[in-house]
Amino acid sequence: MYSEWRSLHLVIQNDQGHTSVLHSYPENVGREVANSVVRPLGQALNMPSATGSESLLKTDKEVKWTMEVVCYGLTLPLDGDTVKYCVDVYTDWIMALVLPKESIPLPVIKEPNLYVQSILKHLQNLFVPRADPGSIQMRLCLQVLKAVQKLARESSIMARETWEILLLFLLQINDTLLAAPTVQGGIAENLAEKLIGVLFEVWLLACARCFPTPPYWKTAKEMVANWRHHPAVVEQWSKVICALTSRLLRFTYGPSFPPFKIPDEDAGLIPPEMDNECIAQTWFRFLHILSNPVDLSNPAIISSTPKFQEQFLNVSGITQELNQYPCLKHLPQIFFRAMRGISCLVDAFLGISRPRSDSAPPTPVNRLSMPQNAAVNTTPPHNRRHRAVTVNKATVKTGTVSTTHTSKVQQQASSTSPLSSPNQTSSEPRPLPAPRRPKVNSILNLFGSWLFDAAFVHCKLHNGINRDGSMTAIATQASVEFRRKGSQMSTDTIASNPMFDASEFPDNYESGRAEACGTLCRIFCSKKTGEEILPAYLSRFYMLLIQGLQIADFICHPVLASIILNSPPLFCCDLKGIDVVVPYFISALETILPDRELSKFKNYINPIELRRASINILLSLLPLPHHFGIVKSEVVLEGKFSNDESSSYDRPVTFLSLKLRLVNILIGALQTETDPNNTQMILGAMLNIVQDSALLEAISCQLETNGGENSLLKSHSRTNSGISTTSGGSTEPTTPDSERPAQALLRDYDTAAGLLIRSIHLVTQRLNSQWRQDMSISLAALELLSGLAKVKVVVDSSDRKRAISSVCSYIVYQCSRPAPLHSRDLHSMIVAAFQCLCVWLTEHPDMLDEKDCLKEVLEIVELGISGSKSKNSEQEVKYKGDKEPNPASMRVKDAAEATLTCIMQLLGAFPSPSGPASPCSLVNETTLIKCSGLPTINKHSFRYFVLDNSVILAMLEQPLGNERNDSIPSVTTLVRGTSGRFAWAQQLCLLPRGAKANQKMFIPEPRPTPKNNVGLKYTVKHRPFPEEVDKIPFVKADLSIPDLHEIVNEELEERHEKLRNGMAQQIFYETSIDQKSEEEWRKKSFPDPVTECKPLPPAQEFQTARLFLSHFGFLSLEALKEPANSRLPPHLIALESTLPGFFDDLGYLDLLPCRPFDTVFIFYMKAGQKTSQEILKNVESSRNVQPHFLEFLLSLGWSVDVGKHPGWTGHISTSWSINSCSNEEEPEQDEVISSEDVGASIFNGQKKVLYYADALTEIAVVVPSPMEPLTDSLESSVSDQENDSNMDLMPGILKQPSLTLELFPNHADHLSSSQRLSPTSRSKKVPQGRTIPPMGPETKVYVVWVERYDDIENFPLSDLVSETSTGVETTANSSTSLRSASPEKEVPVIFIHPLNTGLFRIKVQGATGKFNMVIPLVDGMIVSRRALGFLVRQTVINICRRKRLESDSYNPPHVRRKQKIADIVNKYRNKQLEPEFYTSLFLEVGLNNCNP
Repeated sequence: MYSEWRSLHLVIQNDQGHTSVLHSYPENVGREVANSVVRPLGQALNMPSATGSESLLKTDKEVKWTMEVVCYGLTLPLDGDTVKYCVDVYTDWIMALVLPKESIPLPVIKEPNLYVQSILKHLQNLFVPRADPGSIQMRLCLQVLKAVQKLARESSIMARETWEILLLFLLQINDTLLAAPTVQGGIAENLAEKLIGVLFEVWLLACARCFPTPPYWKTAKEMVANWRHHPAVVEQWSKVICALTSRLLRFTYGPSFPPFKIPDEDAGLIPPEMDNECIAQTWFRFLHILSNPVDLSNPAIISSTPKFQEQFLNVSGITQELNQYPCLKHLPQIFFRAMRGISCLVDAFLGISRPRSDSAPPTPVNRLSMPQNAAVNTTPPHNRRHRAVTVNKATVKTGTVSTTHTSKVQQQASSTSPLSSPNQTSSEPRPLPAPRRPKVNSILNLFGSWLFDAAFVHCKLHNGINRDGSMTAIATQASVEFRRKGSQMSTDTIASNPMFDASEFPDNYESGRAEACGTLCRIFCSKKTGEEILPAYLSRFYMLLIQGLQIADFICHPVLASIILNSPPLFCCDLKGIDVVVPYFISALETILPDRELSKFKNYINPIELRRASINILLSLLPLPHHFGIVKSEVVLEGKFSNDESSSYDRPVTFLSLKLRLVNILIGALQTETDPNNTQMILGAMLNIVQDSALLEAISCQLETNGGENSLLKSHSRTNSGISTTSGGSTEPTTPDSERPAQALLRDYDTAAGLLIRSIHLVTQRLNSQWRQDMSISLAALELLSGLAKVKVVVDSSDRKRAISSVCSYIVYQCSRPAPLHSRDLHSMIVAAFQCLCVWLTEHPDMLDEKDCLKEVLEIVELGISGSKSKNSEQEVKYKGDKEPNPASMRVKDAAEATLTCIMQLLGAFPSPSGPASPCSLVNETTLIKCSGLPTINKHSFRYFVLDNSVILAMLEQPLGNERNDSIPSVTTLVRGTSGRFAWAQQLCLLPRGAKANQKMFIPEPRPTPKNNVGLKYTVKHRPFPEEVDKIPFVKADLSIPDLHEIVNEELEERHEKLRNGMAQQIFYETSIDQKSEEEWRKKSFPDPVTECKPLPPAQEFQTARLFLSHFGFLSLEALKEPANSRLPPHLIALESTLPGFFDDLGYLDLLPCRPFDTVFIFYMKAGQKTSQEILKNVESSRNVQPHFLEFLLSLGWSVDVGKHPGWTGHISTSWSINSCSNEEEPEQDEVISSEDVGASIFNGQKKVLYYADALTEIAVVVPSPMEPLTDSLESSVSDQENDSNMDLMPGILKQPSLTLELFPNHADHLSSSQRLSPTSRSKKVPQGRTIPPMGPETKVYVVWVERYDDIENFPLSDLVSETSTGVETTANSSTSLRSASPEKEVPVIFIHPLNTGLFRIKVQGATGKFNMVIPLVDGMIVSRRALGFLVRQTVINICRRKRLESDSYNPPHVRRKQKIADIVNKYRNKQLEPEFYTSLFLEVGLNNCNP
């Protein structure tokens, strides 16, 4: 920079301005003259009474003569007062340039510049080191420095020549004292900080008032290079350059750039009058005034200055070893501080700096080369400055790793200054680099050469060539052998081995090297989306990573820790070729994460922070094996780090072969992790890898069954031979055997099922041991188990049973904890466990087919509801009726009841034939009336009863006309319970189903017709007596009665004839009558209807409500009586439906949802956008968005029509509507799918939304768009008919079922529209007469697709809150303060950024509080395209679940419904007496109220 200019070095050397005439005389003459002359002047100044007196010197001649004497007096020994008087006089006189006083001679006041220039040259003599300096010289030097400081600050009449001489004076005295090797306790050591401080401050003042010419800058640069062995030089330089940078950034990047905050004391160094151009010029020159800071790592360069060389030759003329100088042992500290200063500047340019507690950089503890009894830290611990930039970086490196000679005292001191600030907790978010930051290339052009050189300090590079070329091949081999023995050799061993010099084992320079490595990592991690970085920088950076991540022979723990700490986002930045370092990072993670103690790191770093950074890197590496498959990683520098032929770095490996190692690290990390936040990150990663494996296998199987011949995809299948061959010896971790994790690579991780089983085993084991006390880990573990339940992989029922069993055991443990430990948080954990149980049961309903599993689950439900189990041991059984209900809390009881409802009503019955949108019947009174078509039926035709104060029965006795046999008693019942509304159509069934299905009514069996013509008919004359009677002989007595003819006469004969005729007539008459009657009988039908016994005809009119209640046992005398000692109503009561408001309250009850409902708002943010309107307009056309965005949308849910959808739609005004489903008479409006491209805005909630539901929750996915009139949007989109591949994508996507959803693939509706809400207003109006029930806390999540990652800072969250109303925030119970209580910052936002590799980078923000970290998506995670939809949906469900857990106002759906039913009972109960109640059952319903 100054090569064309000459240095003033010779000018300074040849200047004799500091010599006096008295130097020509003998020494005693000069001393006597000086003593005599100076004493009266000094005494006159020091006498209080003489403060206002005039000076003794009046003329120019007198003054000049006196100055010659004073000049000589300044060289005298310090034993008398002469030197002090000389200093007093001169410090008084130079104030002539500030404020003239009477004590100053008149000539000096008249020509102050001329005299001050001479005085400054004379004052150099004071700073010449004395033989025995003592404290007097230091005090006098400080007096002069303060005077000079005041002169420069306050003088307004200083000429340029005076400024230049002042600068040369300061350079000269600094060089006089500081250039030589430091003497312990000498004046140079004590004065260094003040000397440098005054020099730099005065120099800055000169820049503002009289900018130094290039020769001065060149001279300063040359001289400062000679003083760098003083720590104060680098410290003061760091202060000044930081202060300049703070001002520079302010005008270079504007007020929106994050300010670089520095202490006020440092900021005061910069004169306020310096203009921007001057600041910029001064900043660049000051940046380079230290020359190359990396020289500080090389004692040979630092000790090659003339003063050092002089000293070498002064000792008997023999050159001494460099290391004999104690000052050189401070070089590691100084090197570190220089790197720290550069690191501060880099952070300031990146916009990620934070305020610091004071101005001094932290002092690293001296390491190997430091005497054990020396002070280990020059800064008191409470003043030590901690960096809090991005992750906690490798800052204070303490306690050597390579020696065992570090004293215990030193290690204790090191623990007080850890690498990270002790008060910076893990919850402190890592700041993102400023969006307006400079490009990576620009920063590296400024600082790159220094940082790269520092990062490779004392590193052996390829083929044993050292950076300085001094290493030989023999030394390389020997050093490899040496380092293989581990890092326990002492310095004595090194010193005694002539083959090694101290520079070969520079462990004490690790801290500076680590700082440089960490800074470079931060620079590359700040790459903007789409930014290009020069290949030279990238290649050198990858070389640095490969060198620093060595875990075998050349391991350097500080550097390794620094790289890991500063590289979490490294694989998320689309750096070209970054994947070549993946194997090296994996090896490093294998060293760190499975190591529980991290004993080799904990001396100088917070192990929790190191593990967190390692887990972040692991999260970004996990998807790579599946994504790249059999692609091979390039080999970098074969044979570079080891002479071992079997080194894994010598051969390329496929990414797929790295999967087992990554999974092994993940599981090892979970087994050794103790920090809650770190554990939750691992749990999130576990679900990610399991789900990704499962989806990949499903795709592979699908391709195989479809005959797919794609070898690349087939290679991803689990039968791939690449894994079994290459994941053996060649990809084993290269850690030495003693340090390798005990857990070997397990083969069963190879399949999704094996991974799932292993995950279940690990999580369930820890859930019931280490984790059950910690709420945050417990919640995350339960969320992981819930997610694993949804992974579509076939596993053995015993593994599923293990998961259910462990959750049950967890609930038992938490419920059994002592009463003082029961808190809201504890009960939240129990509620979450019940919810997890429900997920497992609904996803695997066949688990309850196993008796022991069913018994265990029901026992847990009983425990939750009643507070204890009926069967506590084998002998004791306590029946439910005998127990006092004593649940852990009402929330726990409610959760247990919800689980019971899930078991009894949902298992195996979801989704119902009507679809997953509603678990209830899509039928109510209005629908039944419409369906019946009978004019006599109206809403008053229903009878309403309440059972057990919890179930409302609405009974319609009239047949609906759709029964097969109307004569059979039927009743249509609407059952409204705590779990929903269900419609049952019931018939009284008296015969088997197959018996005479068509007969209309009961008819008895017909009789057979009589057969009268059967057999022969004989005419038989009947005798009164048997024939034997005639054979009996008569006796006289028999003959005593005469026969008739013996006594007959004529009279008798006549009578007899008359009688005979009468008898004949009678016989004839009777015979004719018999014949006639016989003829008539023959003519008659059989049987005789008059005489036949017939059954009674069946009843035609039924009071089916009464029959139903009676048959079911509800209609008993006991059921109608009020229970004793209870406020509860009877078991059966009637409701009075004629009371006003009854049907409104029923509608209100129907509006209470049966499942929790969540809302997701999707935004698409193009590069560079900042306003909400720009963001909303992106979704109006699919040409504006990336194709993967549309695919992602449809992986979240299926398309539904808002007007016909019976579930949640994203706004309360259009949700849970069932009566619009049957508007078939309305003609279909024109199809939206037409030639124009409407993009994703079709899902803006007006006509369509995306919807997802399972048995336990429902989610509406809304894509907000600008609310403009429909015609305008059509015209604008039709006017631009470009041929675009995305344009044809949307209609096809909307028409076909979603291919990416695991559940209900057939429920994607065709696009059809319903009535359009007002397009001009964003706030939807609730339909008239529709009361909105209170819904609890508003659960909504924003998902933002960002094309450029840096735009996350500019996302206008507060502006978009108004575009995302769900209507819940305005309901009755969500008091209006809810909006103000939860500001926009607390709305959870999931940012998705697509990477060039086809993977996606996740950032989660906004979830605060103790329920903050929700899995599976965590900040910094990378996910695959396959798993993105599932993981986002699962995260949304978990975020909303936690929000409900945290809310005090939230009640589960069944509780809210129960409360509303009780309210309806109280308001509309029919208070009839028992006789009246029975009478009403026999009366026709609605006789007096036929009008609807």
